[in-house]
Amino acid sequence: MSAAATLTRVTGALAEARPLPGAALYELARVGRRGLLGEVIRVSGDRATLQVYEDTAGLAAGEPVEPTGGPLTAQLGPGLLGSIVDGVGRPLRRLAEVMGDFILPGTAVDTLDPALRWSFTPARPPGDTVGSGDVLGVVLERPGFEHRILVPPGVAGVIEQLEAGRYTVAEPIGRLRDGTALMLAHRWPVRRPRPAGERLSDDRPLVTGQRVFDLLFPAAEGGGVVVPGGFGTGKTIIEQSLAKYADADIVVYVGCGERGNEMAELLHDFPRLLDARTGRPLMDRTVMVVNTSNMPVAAREASVYLGMTIAEYFRDMGYRVALLADSLSRWAEALREISARLAEMPGEEGYPTYLASRMGEFFERAGRVTAAGTPERSGSLTLVAAISPPGGDLSEPVTQATLRVAGALWALDPALAQQRQFPAVDWNTSYSLYADQLGQWFAAEGGPDWPRLRGEVLELLRRGRELHEIAGLIGPDALQDADRHTLDSARIVQEIVLGQSAYDPNDASSTLRKTYRLVELALSIYRRTLDAAERGARIEPGELGMVRRALAAVREAPADEVDARAAETERLIAGIAGGGG
Repeated sequence: MSAAATLTRVTGALAEARPLPGAALYELARVGRRGLLGEVIRVSGDRATLQVYEDTAGLAAGEPVEPTGGPLTAQLGPGLLGSIVDGVGRPLRRLAEVMGDFILPGTAVDTLDPALRWSFTPARPPGDTVGSGDVLGVVLERPGFEHRILVPPGVAGVIEQLEAGRYTVAEPIGRLRDGTALMLAHRWPVRRPRPAGERLSDDRPLVTGQRVFDLLFPAAEGGGVVVPGGFGTGKTIIEQSLAKYADADIVVYVGCGERGNEMAELLHDFPRLLDARTGRPLMDRTVMVVNTSNMPVAAREASVYLGMTIAEYFRDMGYRVALLADSLSRWAEALREISARLAEMPGEEGYPTYLASRMGEFFERAGRVTAAGTPERSGSLTLVAAISPPGGDLSEPVTQATLRVAGALWALDPALAQQRQFPAVDWNTSYSLYADQLGQWFAAEGGPDWPRLRGEVLELLRRGRELHEIAGLIGPDALQDADRHTLDSARIVQEIVLGQSAYDPNDASSTLRKTYRLVELALSIYRRTLDAAERGARIEPGELGMVRRALAAVREAPADEVDARAAETERLIAGIAGGGG
């Protein structure tokens, strides 16, 4: 009989134990007399190095270490929606009911409430042959939402029994002929991508309801987006707007290493948001994974993988999932700290040399796929990851590592945020690699010449930025009339077309039709003022101010009044500087 493993060294979140001759990489273990949760991250002979997901204060050499025989897993099943869990999947609400505001070390609680019963309706009769990903039946988890119960990956056989009824996640709903129990829930290792069928092309957008994104820098459904921005640039408001208005069925929010007061405010506000489509609480289709900056750094890495695994699970049901991660910079900092304690060779700015490959592996799990199993269905997982570059420097390693694998960049500008521009997106730095392949979709759904209008807006904004810099040197009065009108038109596009108010119910989200009409009108103003300048006609400030107010009225109009307001604005534009042509 081998000797029991004990701790030989503790350094912050890292602990070493021996003898552990059979330890496997990423195997979970209970560390110390309090049973802290840890994970093996290095094996050398019979010595194992573990990262501990909880506070290691008080751990001493000689305390026992007990391996569990398996990796960190996510419990997947009915009850996930509306839940708020920590980085290793423990439900915060149930923990608070049991032990108050602070989690006691070594606490182990399942993600799903074992006492809740769910009404299960089978979709397969006994005698059917089923395999990985097949839908066994459904549970109506929330009003209007079907939770599809899937055959776990790696399980196959002939159904011997499958009955309707009310079950807990711990009770079998049926069994296969080989004796395998079928359950409402199953577990999956968080670091391993869930298997899926064919990967589909990025030819459908994630419509966000934010004009600057949908028009200029669209995100593909199943794509990856990086949102770098410093403190106060509006990352959290953007993510709340995406959660509320983006064309996604499920939202998974991961707060990774953010400030405690910011996360507390988010946890207070987020459950109170109403879903614009159903009028019900947004939490009905949301899962939140919370890890604050004062929690052990090892749990930050676990939190992003846990969120990704939950998102993949809903994707496999055939739903469109938006995974909002805030922020991957904190995850990278955790990797750097653990790497330094392991005395690994540092890369740029002390980050581990494998930072880029880890980031690539994480982003690669996003995508639009056909789900494994039957009936045939497709699902998508769109990743929107916030980055907090120090000093707003986009050349720092974390931002550069994400730019190599992301398909779109939504760079936030603190200067625009200070001007009360929302979203504060820097259109000179931002880009989307999906724009060309999504152009046909937007032309069909938004407007026939959507790609052309997008190009004209980008060129107008570019020219407006140049003229703004020139005017700062020589003064606006020194500009020619055509240049002054170009500068005014660029401001109209920036402030009225691209700017949105998160507090205006008619402007917080913009339909594609409203976006298209606003862009048409703004460019019509631009062309009309240039035409007047060429004819030498004088444009009165009152004329331009009246047209500007009319365009703002279109922006603030309800969706069913947009066309009528736009027609009125068109008549005003036609009358600029005497009308005609």
